[in-house]
Amino acid sequence: MSFAMRRLPDAELEVMNAAWDCAPPAARADIERMLQDKRPMAATTVLTLLTRLVEKNFLVFEKHGRTNYYTPVVTKHDYLAFQSKRFVDKLCGGDLGVFAAALCDSGLSRSDIAELRDLLEKGGL
Repeated sequence: MSFAMRRLPDAELEVMNAAWDCAPPAARADIERMLQDKRPMAATTVLTLLTRLVEKNFLVFEKHGRTNYYTPVVTKHDYLAFQSKRFVDKLCGGDLGVFAAALCDSGLSRSDIAELRDLLEKGGL
């Protein structure tokens, strides 16, 4: 990745999640529709957040007439992988044992833990 990825503030992450859920390229109206059920926002707010995401290199846009169409540059998988590593490094001092213990103490059910174990054993994670 050619830029330093950083954690997105909650509002920007909501818009980014909506952009990831849309078929690219997505117009602002498409992204707003995705946000309607989870976190409705004013059109001007969405435009401001889209502009910030473009400035941070998470999205690119192309203009067709009077409409901008947005395409994610960063995949959801890459963002989640980066933030997960950052979380383990910053909060757990890079110690996966501390992370695993906290995860187990977080209220996961036995079936959730079994599913994680299966994913790890099969190399799915």
